[in-house]
Amino acid sequence: MNKHPHALHTVVKAACAALALAGFVVASNAHAADAGNGKVLSESHNCAACHGPNLNKPVSPEYPKLAGQHADYIYWALRQYQMGTGNPHLGRNNAIMQAQVQSLSQSDMKDIAAYIESLDGDLVQKK
Repeated sequence: MNKHPHALHTVVKAACAALALAGFVVASNAHAADAGNGKVLSESHNCAACHGPNLNKPVSPEYPKLAGQHADYIYWALRQYQMGTGNPHLGRNNAIMQAQVQSLSQSDMKDIAAYIESLDGDLVQKK
């Protein structure tokens, strides 16, 4: 019984593709966010100075309540401030926030986002 000569080649290609996909998944999940470290970072960057106690009572109406916000939203907002006006399609323009996030790594921002999501806040989802 002769197998088609390309059958083995097809199986090897499929296996390599599966391994590559698994590698991407592992790499993207390599850093599990650490809310404890996020709290330390939030305190050291004095987030409460603008966003208020428990990051839920801003000192001015122009600053958002953060407590309880989705981590993926917070992470992306921090990344956008970090990009600043250098990328007008993705960046956010706020001099205070841009200065606050410049020293943060992506892992730091994920940790801060996890911490903020863990807080009880006044955010309400519309139904």
